[in-house]
Amino acid sequence: MDLGIKNRVAFICASSQGLGLACAEALAAEGVRIILNGRDESKLQRVVQRLCLANPGTDVSFIAADLTTPVGREKIMSSLTQTDILVTNNAGPQPGALSDWGEDALRNAMEANFIPAVQLIRAWLPGMQARGFGRIVNITSAMVKSPHYMMGLSTSARTALTAICKAISQDVAKDNVTINNLLPERIDTPRQEFMLQRLIAKEGISREEARLRNVQSIAARRYGTPQEFGAACAFLCSQQASFISGQNLQLDGGSYTGLI
Repeated sequence: MDLGIKNRVAFICASSQGLGLACAEALAAEGVRIILNGRDESKLQRVVQRLCLANPGTDVSFIAADLTTPVGREKIMSSLTQTDILVTNNAGPQPGALSDWGEDALRNAMEANFIPAVQLIRAWLPGMQARGFGRIVNITSAMVKSPHYMMGLSTSARTALTAICKAISQDVAKDNVTINNLLPERIDTPRQEFMLQRLIAKEGISREEARLRNVQSIAARRYGTPQEFGAACAFLCSQQASFISGQNLQLDGGSYTGLI
């Protein structure tokens, strides 16, 4: 299927690895002009080379900047004055408990998983509306719908982003600008490896046993792949998805038990 987005420009937050990189790979395969983002310039350079090798003729570049800081966001917005596609993404705060969530922790969560996305949307949304095309995809979490205690801080900031984007989406749909959220759970990325190591340390079990426990908690009885996740992102960015907005698409192997 031709998604109709060849030569569109996409900025993908936190895209040197994991889910952000998966989205970049899928969009690059569609001929989209890719601007990667991360803090490690040498790592970004390697990813650019890899994407260009896999997709000859595709324009891939990067902006090395820390999304969580005003200086980093200003660097991004001054380097890129407009974009057609925005994929927001950032690592979440450490798992914890209520006793860990003092004011600094609360503030840091919002500065990582709420403020950067909203500020980038504010910067680029008017241009999308004026040109009559825009696709915004936020990578949030399945826990927006099914909160878990230890991930409550991350979930709260991502839920705030979900709420504000739902409100915005209703105002801009008439301009062919869509805003949707991808809600991953158990996608086989470095983040899952981090969570796996926590389980190993906590339970004193082997890596194989820890992975087996996680897999058995998934209805599909396997981890999701980054490629599956990236494909879902690419579709939401497509011409064919122009009537889909304000939605939360769960990628969790069918594990969510709720109806809505």
